[in-house]
Parts: sequence; C-alpha cells; structure tokens
Amino acid sequence: MTITPKPKLRHLGLYTNDMDTMLAFYTDVMGLTVTDRGTFGDPPSRIIFMSSDPGEHHEFVLIDAPGGQDASAFAQQISFLLGSLDEQRVLYERVIAAGRDVNRMITHGNAWSFYFNDPEGNRIEIYVHTPWHVPQRHAHPFDLTLPNDEIMAMTEAHCREDAGFMAADEREKMMAAEMGGGA
Repeated sequence: MTITPKPKLRHLGLYTNDMDTMLAFYTDVMGLTVTDRGTFGDPPSRIIFMSSDPGEHHEFVLIDAPGGQDASAFAQQISFLLGSLDEQRVLYERVIAAGRDVNRMITHGNAWSFYFNDPEGNRIEIYVHTPWHVPQRHAHPFDLTLPNDEIMAMTEAHCREDAGFMAADEREKMMAAEMGGGA
C-alpha cells in the first residue's frame, strides 16, 4: 500500500514587533482565544497560541520577531473562513470599528471576501464559501450592506455567466476523486 501525504493547513504563525497590539487585535477584533503561552528560541521570544476551535490547540500563533527584525515582511496573506454572510458582516463592522481600512471587497464566485491589513501591515482575508464554483481568477465587487438574498442572487447571476460554473458540492466530489479520496 502506497501512502500519499495529504497536508492540510491547520494553523499559521506570525512574527510580531508589537505583541500587545497584535494580541489585542486578534483576540478583541478577530475573536480568537488564547490557548497557551510560552517562550521560543535563544534568546527566548514570547509565543502565544490562539484558536477559534476548541478541538484545535492552536490555529494561529504570534511570536516576538527575532533579533529586532522587521516582522511585517513575514506574511503574504492570512485567510480566515467564516460560516455565513451574517458572521462576515459582524466581523466587517468590528474591523472597521477597530480603525482598519477595508481595501477590497469582492466575490471570487466560490467565496465572498474582504481584505484589510492588521496593525503590523499583514494582509488579512475574511471569507465565506458560496454554494458555487467557477474557475479562478474570478473577481466581482459585492456589498455587505445588501441583504443576503440580494448578494446571493447577484453572485449566482455572474457565476452562471462563466463557462466553468457548477455547484460547489459537485466540484468538491470531483476534487475528492482527483485527490484519491473518492466521491
């Protein structure tokens, strides 16, 4: 029997230049819970573990930047999945209230996303799955102030214009078969 590793992203670690500000942002605004604390490296740097899932020890980690390096260069994008447009709307309001500028709000057809930078300039994506799939790159603006049914109808309409349109669950079955996991 051949074993094929299937890596799955489960957490992300970021170096930080301002642990207190970053910790407050990721707990107060993003709603993560501190699950553990410690030190790492030589000389020791503080390390703080956080999660939004009680079954996961950590999904996100903050570590003091080593040797005074500029920590903002260490992350390209950090993406957080939410379960509904309503949850996304609430988090959007919290991000704005925290003084963050949302610099992009689009649907990728397979997700509704908004983007902003955390207090140290790391790019953050907050997204919710749609029930559809379209080939990427797909980007159409959407407006979280609209009712959910209008967002859904507008998204479905432009997705259906794409030749690769299909239901997300159909795409998931195809990908499971391709990845060797069956349907």
